[in-house]
Amino acid sequence: MIPRLVVASKNPDKIAEIEDVLASSGLADEVVRGLSWPDVPETGDTLEENALIKARAVVESTGLPVIADDTGLEVAALGGAPGVYTARFAGPDATYEDNVVKMLTEMEGVAERSARFRTVVALAFADGVEITAEGALDGVISSSQRGDRGFGYDPIFEVEGVTLAEMSTAEKNELSHRARAIRALAREVGL
Repeated sequence: MIPRLVVASKNPDKIAEIEDVLASSGLADEVVRGLSWPDVPETGDTLEENALIKARAVVESTGLPVIADDTGLEVAALGGAPGVYTARFAGPDATYEDNVVKMLTEMEGVAERSARFRTVVALAFADGVEITAEGALDGVISSSQRGDRGFGYDPIFEVEGVTLAEMSTAEKNELSHRARAIRALAREVGL
């Protein structure tokens, strides 16, 4: 178990989800809050590269062990897009709603709606040790928004007839791509 760990994100929704999953994974005794670091541009070509870029930058800034992630929504009908551009699908300053609306527009009239969320998490330490793990969740893009929970694409990502935004936090955190990645990471470090 890691005594103190920093979540390398400035997105409060993502931080809350990661902290919930960390609490049940046994990976860290304490999640350190209230630290600041410069913005970290996600310039990698893969989810793993982006997770490592963020983890390394925050370790350098804080000196503490860091967990960072990058998540991509991969839609079959769009050739795997938006992928690494998931958060910026509707443009560099896109809101969650902007991205959801663009996705629904792109998928209008499309019969093949299968999609996958994929998350890569990176754990980095000040001594240079780095560990990565991946988690994925298969589903479909719904034809309309449903539910008022979650964030991002949750209102249109459907698993077995239910969108992630229709699930309770506990239900989502049991099966989500991010939770699967963090549990895989915990196994990698021997927990």
